[in-house]
Amino acid sequence: PDQKLKGFISKALSDRKQRKFVESVDLQIGLKEYDPNKDKRFVGSVRLPHIPRPRLKFCFIADAAHIDKCKALNYNYIDA
Repeated sequence: PDQKLKGFISKALSDRKQRKFVESVDLQIGLKEYDPNKDKRFVGSVRLPHIPRPRLKFCFIADAAHIDKCKALNYNYIDA
């Protein structure tokens, strides 16, 4: 199933007009025999072949309990 999904995605990406900017792709999947009223949550992940934003910057608003974690991981933070 994973290879089939990747095949569909690459076909959709190859059948498009080239743009002069970075585009995003929205993917909507319908699940058979899935009742959203009964089963509210499910977890899954897909590893993308390319990093979507290689220069993404972020900053944590940290309290005293999380400042040490931010320092240890070399993350930007501000004291809350």
